[in-house]
Amino acid sequence: MEQMPIVVNALNVGFLQTLKLFFVTLLGAFPLGLIIAFGSMSKFKPLSCLVKIIVWIVRGTPLMIQLLIIYYFPGLVLHNPIWGGGEAGRFAAASVAFIFNYSCYFSEIYRGGIQGVPVGQQEAGLVLGMTKSQIFFKVTLLQMIKRIVPPMSNEIITLVKDTSLARIIALQEIIWAGQAFMKGSNGISGQIWPLFFTAVYYLVFNGLLTVLLGKLEDKLNYFR
Repeated sequence: MEQMPIVVNALNVGFLQTLKLFFVTLLGAFPLGLIIAFGSMSKFKPLSCLVKIIVWIVRGTPLMIQLLIIYYFPGLVLHNPIWGGGEAGRFAAASVAFIFNYSCYFSEIYRGGIQGVPVGQQEAGLVLGMTKSQIFFKVTLLQMIKRIVPPMSNEIITLVKDTSLARIIALQEIIWAGQAFMKGSNGISGQIWPLFFTAVYYLVFNGLLTVLLGKLEDKLNYFR
């Protein structure tokens, strides 16, 4: 078992890359998704139609294809390899692809949550002299959060597993690190057990997220 420390160290490095991609995606997709949701609900028809078409395309095509297009298209078609060939460039391309993909999914969850709040409450706010922004932040937003926590939790758990798709552009996340020991890495080759061991990282992290998101949902029960 002298191989264990070598494998664990490599998997830890890969998992840190996975965590970085996960948190960067959430940091970008949460606000962008809300902006896209407002765009899809806009009363300006050309804007709402354009946004809905973009969301439909993104949600209707595999994330893997989007990763490949975003990473390779600038260099192969535009002859402008903006991402470069290093790990930092691959991470930047993966972040852009993940943020855009998940913001489109989040936008539909936001839209459903906003439209699920009874219109009568907004009308009551107007009668009380509240502005539209005050109604949104003090009436609609809090109730929307309660409604979107369960579906948003599912998407966040899915995101953890989807980060493994980044290896398609050679981003060295945890699955890449585990698979490398099959081909030859750090003097170890022909070993498949490190790849199976990566599942432990996902299970533990998803378990922690499930507990935290469950507690958040319990704290929002006062809206029931």
